[in-house]
Amino acid sequence: MGKLPSKWLVVVSVLFGTFTVILNNSMLNPTLPRFMEIFDANAVDVGWMLTIFMVSMGMTMPLTGYFGDRFGKKKVYLIGLSVFIIGSIAGSLAPSLGMIIVARAIQGMAGGLMMPIAMALIFNAFPRDERGLAVGIYGISVMVAPAIGPTIGGVIIEFFAWQWLFLFNIPFGLLGILLSSKYLKPTETKPDLKFDAGGFVIVTTGIGAILYALGRGRTLELLLSPVSMVLIIGGILALVAFVFYENRQEQPLLNLSVFKVPTYSVSILVTSAASIGLFSGIFLLPLLIQNVYGLGEIKTGLLFLPAAAASGLFMSIGGRLLDKKGPKFVVPPGLAIMAVATLGLSFLSLDTPYWWILVLNTIRGLGMGMGNMPATTSGMNAIPEHLVAQGSAMNNILRQISSSLGIVFFSIYYEVRRAAIATSPDLDMQAATLQTLNEAFLVSAVILIIAIPFSFILKGVESDKKESQENN
Repeated sequence: MGKLPSKWLVVVSVLFGTFTVILNNSMLNPTLPRFMEIFDANAVDVGWMLTIFMVSMGMTMPLTGYFGDRFGKKKVYLIGLSVFIIGSIAGSLAPSLGMIIVARAIQGMAGGLMMPIAMALIFNAFPRDERGLAVGIYGISVMVAPAIGPTIGGVIIEFFAWQWLFLFNIPFGLLGILLSSKYLKPTETKPDLKFDAGGFVIVTTGIGAILYALGRGRTLELLLSPVSMVLIIGGILALVAFVFYENRQEQPLLNLSVFKVPTYSVSILVTSAASIGLFSGIFLLPLLIQNVYGLGEIKTGLLFLPAAAASGLFMSIGGRLLDKKGPKFVVPPGLAIMAVATLGLSFLSLDTPYWWILVLNTIRGLGMGMGNMPATTSGMNAIPEHLVAQGSAMNNILRQISSSLGIVFFSIYYEVRRAAIATSPDLDMQAATLQTLNEAFLVSAVILIIAIPFSFILKGVESDKKESQENN
């Protein structure tokens, strides 16, 4: 480790922690039915294991800019990782489903502190023209963990006690603390920085309401229920009020001036589209493999492994190309590749072989690696250095909301559209399911295609410097 340059030790250090957080969350997805059996609970109660993590994470993220500037980014990251380990221990010792949900809320708050700060630490360690490769390497944790998590979670719940789903995190978390304590450098602090309590209350109310409504609205009936509609409308109004409120503050919780930089704003749009594309596959492909082709959980998990490897490999390649050539040579091709492969998934038939679906998903992973993290890096490069922590926080918040929105949309589309198609006398449920999934992948491909023209607006390092100076 000592032979690596200090800036790369920063990447290695934060990669362990963030990989553990994301992996743990994705590991729980296939285990929910087992938790229903263990605690004799219904799907709604068990679903809180995922919902509370998402909500608490989203509500914590707006604080990271202030905490990082006020107390130092290294300290905040280490506290977040320590809290995550505490949450993992609490989860493993939980005697009831209610206590597991509390532990998951603790993990979510820890993740909300860690994720934006990790990106800011990397940006502090690297010059602008080297950040593409650095973020590409780091992005392996962001992109690969959701792909392999369900497989690991399925193996653990099948062969071990459920407590190991939480205990699994602890060695990696402790290693992350050890590396981060040793290799992360303290950043400048601002002891006189004031906390924008009003802004915090408004923005966390808005984000929490929207994420909670999306987390519980996995059916059309739930999404359109009075409670969900009040939460969504109230959340949107709170976020609108937050914008007006923050623009009048001398020391805002989140400096919204970063959205005046075109490259940053477009990067949010592009990464949101890519996130919807990613999570549509994570949600739809297991339904395709198991409900249409009748294959088991192992083959479902194996379907994601080559895609994860391709995503990780081309994330680093895309990052290097970004540093040398600029975003226009990386992001649009990445989105196009992902869109074409997703379009291919919309033309499957009952006779389509498993290997062809695996190839298409691997190509999707390749495109995701080239398109997602380079777009994020371009956007972050475009904003002033002193706003990197806040820009990272807003990037993560919007990515979280778009991912949740994508999952809710496709889950509702799947249930409603499949029921409608199944009424046809010419189709059985297997054929109706396949047609529904084909249509859903077509929608996902269209979202990616719409994002491609916007990705050409992204500018490279030299142009970013001019934008930053104009908006500084």
